[in-house]
Amino acid sequence: MFGLIGKMRAQPGKRDALLEILRKGTGGMPGCLSYVIARDPQDADAVWITEVWDSEESHRNSLSLPSVQAAIAEARPLIAGFDSSVRTEPVGGVGL
Repeated sequence: MFGLIGKMRAQPGKRDALLEILRKGTGGMPGCLSYVIARDPQDADAVWITEVWDSEESHRNSLSLPSVQAAIAEARPLIAGFDSSVRTEPVGGVGL
């Protein structure tokens, strides 16, 4: 399995709009075992994304899906930046 955990920063006051775009643009991704989008309760503009994929290749391929490309294009103006990202090797757990 392949995993990513990242912190994204929305433009001030735009986090909820960004969350909505991410929610609607991430369904039906082949190989995606888990894709969790979360608010940071201590930072009004921060979003955490935790992903688990069956392989790194599936993750890479997802970036070419029309729905993901559309979500990226729509979200781009609302994204202020990326604070951190870490690759993980999930081994199991609830939902996996």
